[in-house]
Amino acid sequence: MNLLKRGRLLALTFASIAVFGLVAACGDSNKEPAGPAGTAAPKLSGSILIDGSSTVFPITEAVAEEFKKVQSEVRITVGISGTGGGFTRFCNGETAISDASRPITQKEIDACAAKGIEYIELPVAYDALSIVVNTSNSFASCITVAQLKTMWDQPAQGTVTKWNQVNPAWPADGFKLYGPGTDSGTFDYFTEHVNGKAKQSRADYTASEDDNVLVTGVAGDKNALGYFGLAYLEENKTKIKAVQVDGGNGKCVEPNAANVENGTYPLSRPLFVYVKKTEASKPEVKAFVDFYLQNAAKLSSEVGYVKFPDRLYPLITSRWTALKVGTMYTPAPVAGTTLEQLLSKS
Repeated sequence: MNLLKRGRLLALTFASIAVFGLVAACGDSNKEPAGPAGTAAPKLSGSILIDGSSTVFPITEAVAEEFKKVQSEVRITVGISGTGGGFTRFCNGETAISDASRPITQKEIDACAAKGIEYIELPVAYDALSIVVNTSNSFASCITVAQLKTMWDQPAQGTVTKWNQVNPAWPADGFKLYGPGTDSGTFDYFTEHVNGKAKQSRADYTASEDDNVLVTGVAGDKNALGYFGLAYLEENKTKIKAVQVDGGNGKCVEPNAANVENGTYPLSRPLFVYVKKTEASKPEVKAFVDFYLQNAAKLSSEVGYVKFPDRLYPLITSRWTALKVGTMYTPAPVAGTTLEQLLSKS
């Protein structure tokens, strides 16, 4: 079953998605997982409300579907209001888990603190933020980070509108841009790492928190360029085309799992879930997060993202079992600090 495709169809229809178990043709949804010493784990009930990043959504939705096979009475709702929108709800006490395509910001930390909300930060997979064009585009096969800044930075608004203003070898046709809205963690990551400052971007582009809308826009416009998470590129390779990225060393690198794993793709990043500490004591939430971490490597790869090296998962699980609150990203890590180093210190 194509879990990402199913998630996208649902995301286009609803603002939030209630993920239900599979029918009997996909297996016995009432089968219980084995407990200690081979005993059956207790049947759980209740509900888990999740919201946040549309980038992380495909992983969380896949985990929720698989979890429903063994705990069919737990109702899991997954929304896609964007990383920023998800944190707004999370820090207001509305959700149990927040999907995020970037670490929590100081403003969001303060908002959570004001409501007395503590959280456990859990990395779940790597992403390669992908630059894409229409399949008919025959010239933009590689783009530098500096050229992306030329297109997307605030001063470009209303002035940089044609391909040849970005690269003189490209045609004089006008381009159209598609990207995440300002509540998106992908927007934050892109503007910080490409434009040099988070939230600093031209505003004259087609924006959406739903990456499916961006895929559709790029697929339907021969002069389009957009950006979003790797899973949406992997799922739509017949509709859109990836652009290789040169981080400044003269090497054009394709967004794919191998190049994230070997550290050569310049726009790679970790993805996260944040769990409200008071919710972690609920049996259904604990079981779901346990299941998430046990299956994150397999399911993130299945939906188009990149699993961590095996040695990282015990460090992440230890953070969860210890209910380690707070973020590894405050104060801001020194440039070049790896996720493994952050996990080892925390």
